[in-house]
Amino acid sequence: MHRLFVAIRPPAPVRAQLLAMMAGVAGARWQSEDQLHLTLRFIGEVERPVAEDVAAALGSIHHPSFTIALEGVGSFERRGRGALWVGATPDHDLQALHKKVDQACQRVGLAPEGRAYRPHVTIARLDRSTGPIDAFVQAAGGERSLPFTVDSFCLYESDLTPEGPVYSIAEIYPLAAARS
Repeated sequence: MHRLFVAIRPPAPVRAQLLAMMAGVAGARWQSEDQLHLTLRFIGEVERPVAEDVAAALGSIHHPSFTIALEGVGSFERRGRGALWVGATPDHDLQALHKKVDQACQRVGLAPEGRAYRPHVTIARLDRSTGPIDAFVQAAGGERSLPFTVDSFCLYESDLTPEGPVYSIAEIYPLAAARS
């Protein structure tokens, strides 16, 4: 089985900025540099033939490159677990690319994404033992990365280990150069 997701890897200076802000919440499990990505679509566990079909379908996506910045901090919580995240702006190009990725996945027989797409980079995992996050969210909420060009997206494979997930890039898909 292959555990897959599709994401954008922020450039090194943006990842460094994210790493620099990761502190100040007791018990938070901060993401490593290799784990920082902006998810376009979680696929989950699939057999090798489906993984190969997904990889081929993603290769048929045509989308122009675009520029975004990471901005704003928030959190998700569900059943005592949660995450701290940094949002992305503007999100219209991300929404359009997400839709194309989701449609490519549906063409190979995967169910459509079941929840609304909210572009973000997870920076920490939280559980019931995590300390308060309000001060962190307030202090980091004004952070904004330098704008960067998204000129590709990736198919990732996730291996779950006792130390946490290990992500590896299975395929990189270039976007078309933006028209001036």
